[in-house]
Amino acid sequence: MKPGSRGIQSIEVGGQLLRALASSGEPMMLRDLAREAGMAPAKAHPYLVSFSRIGLIEQDETTGRYEIGALALELGLISLRRLSAVRIATSKIRMLADTIDHAVSLAVWGSHGPTVVQIEEPSHPVHIAMRVGSVMALLETATGRAFAAFLPSKTIDAALDSALDRFGVGYNPKRVTKGAKVSDMLAAVRKHGLARALGDPLPGVNALAAPVFDHAGHVALVITAMGPEATFDAGWNSAIANALCECAGGISKRLGYGIQKQWD
Repeated sequence: MKPGSRGIQSIEVGGQLLRALASSGEPMMLRDLAREAGMAPAKAHPYLVSFSRIGLIEQDETTGRYEIGALALELGLISLRRLSAVRIATSKIRMLADTIDHAVSLAVWGSHGPTVVQIEEPSHPVHIAMRVGSVMALLETATGRAFAAFLPSKTIDAALDSALDRFGVGYNPKRVTKGAKVSDMLAAVRKHGLARALGDPLPGVNALAAPVFDHAGHVALVITAMGPEATFDAGWNSAIANALCECAGGISKRLGYGIQKQWD
């Protein structure tokens, strides 16, 4: 909308109440809601009556508290369904690559597993055997591990069976998925919110990968940063790790992650 476009001031004023209610994440009393919106309760009440009539908010008859209404929830769900995780993440990973000056890739869960859909290169030349369309190994790569740690176990088992069918008996990671080593590895991913690979499977290349979650708490995609081990600090609390987590967390928030928990 153009900055000079004419609006309706009363709607904008009332919108402060909706913002306050959304920020709270829980039902609120009139006095608290009005205070957070910066207005007197007597002024706030008529707005709440109108919002209730059209379904933007609801008032609990027992407690008197106000909460988000059916229409607001419906509008929110429509907005979430229209969001494209990849479209939203595209500009974000470009900025991330500029910030850390290392390669960054974006992967989604495809028919054969973790599939790279975008790669952003750093300012300096980098030689990494990856391209758009590459399917990443599920347990051997940081990208794959980030998916494996958060996807349902039946999805992971099916992907491992598919890989076995495609590559033959020489590729059989499933026989170690029940072992303590793999379970510990995936537990570390969940603990740190990051997966990492140190010089393996690509010698001399380190990688960190962070999952992005949608409004339902499902993994929508994985962002992976990678670079030469001499310059790529893969520590759990490194500057690269923090920038990656901030990027993934921002995209998750944009996709509505956490909203469902607020209103459960």
